[in-house]
Amino acid sequence: MPNLNRILFLIMPLFIYGDSLRELIEIAESKNDLVIAKQLTQESKAKELDSKNSAYFPTLDLGGFYKRDDDASPFQPGSTYSGYAKLSYDIYDGGKRSARVDKSKQILLASELDTKAFKESLALQITQDFFTIKSLEASLKAKEEAQTTLKEQLIKIERFVKAKMATSDDLDRVQADFDTNTYQMESIKFQILSSKSSISLKVGKNIHTLDDSSFSKMRAEHLEKLDANKALIAQQRSIEYEAESIDSFYYPHIKIEDTYSIYGYDEKPNLGAIPITFLENQNTLMLTLNFRVFDYGAISDSKETVLLASKALSSQIAFQTKEQEMQFILASSRIQTAKVKILSSKSALNAATNAFETIEKKYNAGIVDYIIYLDSLSKKTSSKALYESGLNELEIAYAIYYYYSGKNIKGELQCK
Repeated sequence: MPNLNRILFLIMPLFIYGDSLRELIEIAESKNDLVIAKQLTQESKAKELDSKNSAYFPTLDLGGFYKRDDDASPFQPGSTYSGYAKLSYDIYDGGKRSARVDKSKQILLASELDTKAFKESLALQITQDFFTIKSLEASLKAKEEAQTTLKEQLIKIERFVKAKMATSDDLDRVQADFDTNTYQMESIKFQILSSKSSISLKVGKNIHTLDDSSFSKMRAEHLEKLDANKALIAQQRSIEYEAESIDSFYYPHIKIEDTYSIYGYDEKPNLGAIPITFLENQNTLMLTLNFRVFDYGAISDSKETVLLASKALSSQIAFQTKEQEMQFILASSRIQTAKVKILSSKSALNAATNAFETIEKKYNAGIVDYIIYLDSLSKKTSSKALYESGLNELEIAYAIYYYYSGKNIKGELQCK
């Protein structure tokens, strides 16, 4: 018995405390597999930027060779080996390095913004799933309450039938409503299971119960660009810097190299009194200038290709800007519509509840029949589910509104 109490003590929090929307979003931001993938991509872009910055520093190469000549002349050694160290530095490259660094910076920025945009999109999806589940649970609760009433009536009428105070038709009618309600309950349960599976996949943890959550009802003062659109702008800028790096080929490239070499020999020739000396070490300093004169239009064609890609992104950015503005206006209308639906559904619920209480009294007094009673019960059940659904639709409407206003959805959640 003590062990059972301990187990109950450990699992009780699962039933008492639910997951709030804020907690689910925060967990998803760190555990969602796609978020992790985008963060890894972001890290790779940061490493790529580091590699581009290294182009501003000199390079050091080490090398060597070994040569065996079996048919060497009397004046040549049989074997020669050498090692060298070469220090190189690009003095001027027409702006290629700076353009590539700037390009990598914009690519990294685009990756960061893309990650933020995905997190915001994910937060919206989780929000929609969250309040969809809340609506379904409210519908299920209303159906369960109706099921309890129907069960009581079913037992009551079965007794009446046995006592010859009701007909089998009356029993079949209540049984049909009971079975229909059972069917609808099972459908709702599966929808809840499906929605919880969907949100669990997005969050990266199993979902049991959901806590109450709501958004602040403040309106956005101005429209901010979505991070997804900002990412496209950064991507476009990276393409513009790519065009600048292509332009660098039109300018001279100046490079300096300093190479120090050492040599060794085996089987040196011996000509007696004639001395033969071989090179043992050498330092070579070389300054090179390269200027491309003609390439059959390859550079200009490459630049034109890049600029066309930039124009394509401009059109995409313009479209997404217009789409955001349109969705923002629609989201504002969605809020107003949801508020009207709440008022009307609340009025309908009050009317249906009052009507059911009156009809239930008349039914118990034998003034009205089962048809009127069951119809009133059905209207009360559907009105209650409709009202709860309207409340959750309003929360979803605010989430969509904040999303398209460019605000952080999690930041607009009300603190408890």
